[in-house]
Amino acid sequence: ILSSGVRNDADPALALLTEHVEGDSHIMKIAACTGLGIAYAGSAREDVMDLLLPVVENATGGPDKMMEASLAGLALGLIFVGKCDDMVGGTIVQALMEATDDDLNHSHAHFLCLGLGLLFLGQMEKADAMIEALRTIEHKLSKYAVILLETCAYAGSGDVLKVQEMLHHCAEHLTEDAEHQMAAVIGIGLITMGEEVGAEMALRTFDHLLHYCEPPIKRAIPLALAVLNISNPDFAVIDQLSRLSHDPDGELAQNAIMGLGVVSAGTNNSRVAGLLRQLSEFYSKEAGHVFCVRIAQGLLHMGKGLMTLNPYFSDNMLCNGPALGGMLVLLHSCLDLKSTLLDKSHFLLYYVTCAMNPRMLITVNDDMTWRPVTARVGLAVETVGMAGKPKKITGFQTHTTPVLLGAKERAELGTEEVLSVSSVLEGIVIVKDNPDYEAEEGTK
Repeated sequence: ILSSGVRNDADPALALLTEHVEGDSHIMKIAACTGLGIAYAGSAREDVMDLLLPVVENATGGPDKMMEASLAGLALGLIFVGKCDDMVGGTIVQALMEATDDDLNHSHAHFLCLGLGLLFLGQMEKADAMIEALRTIEHKLSKYAVILLETCAYAGSGDVLKVQEMLHHCAEHLTEDAEHQMAAVIGIGLITMGEEVGAEMALRTFDHLLHYCEPPIKRAIPLALAVLNISNPDFAVIDQLSRLSHDPDGELAQNAIMGLGVVSAGTNNSRVAGLLRQLSEFYSKEAGHVFCVRIAQGLLHMGKGLMTLNPYFSDNMLCNGPALGGMLVLLHSCLDLKSTLLDKSHFLLYYVTCAMNPRMLITVNDDMTWRPVTARVGLAVETVGMAGKPKKITGFQTHTTPVLLGAKERAELGTEEVLSVSSVLEGIVIVKDNPDYEAEEGTK
């Protein structure tokens, strides 16, 4: 966790964890694989791949081996997120094809599929060959793997045809073996995230699904709502999740509570804090629910309210692969809380650290010394294609940097005295003096 997103020439994580990955202790092995996945997320390091591939290849031989292989596959997916690496992809598909039915029934076999999905995150048609390969597996997991891979490949693309496909999957009324439908529901959120019109249409679709679909689909809906509003506590969404969190179906309620945590992550939102306090009293007798409430509270106050989990940055134009990957690990482990987070695999929660980013705007001089500047922060306005010089933000307040930016907010400099080097004001921004600036008379 300390090495997550940090580049260090000494590679402390690799040096310390290698012996545990190659060791004999099962618990140390799965924890070390997870640790490497978090520390090297998105780095595409060959040496880490050489360490983890043998673990994936050694998948047969009992539930422990399958679990080690699954978590190593997940770590590899996160390390090579969106890289379409043939070695990793081929090895994971091979492991899925050679596994016995008992192995594929293991609760953690899903994470092997998720590792494959992360490998093709956002790469669209590059995943087609792998999807065909997965269709040949004769087990109910194959459906789940195919849908997971498709939705990951089209994540954030807003592809309407894919959303329709996912809705077709949800239209079947199944009470058994419906994991692929749950993956499809999260997939709808995943495909439409990152563009506003699609996200609003998806919200309406989720309302229909809640009314007309079977329990497995309903259980995934709070998670899909969370995908659409990561660290963005929108009033309507929180209202909906708060209603679902009192549902008689225990799993739906637990997912809704986790959803509240993800939607409000790092915002210190007082309304959600109140709701979670009420929930912890309401469910004080249910251990599983209380655990979910505690985690949601932890996410809400994450980094004392200075962090965000939102994978989109640079004015919502770019998506951070490892961050989205980390969120997907959390959401897909919520599909089966009983055997993951509420059982022995609670450490999968730590994958969320890949998504944690500060949401401050800090201005510095070009020699990296801190420089306070006045900045206006307000709600972002869509100005594409407007004539003239439209205002980019509305309803702004003026602060001195560093300032916090919310999910839908944007900042602009409030003085002519300095110019920013980058066009988007987010994170750490270098500013330099404006050569044409003349101070007004009467001010120093």
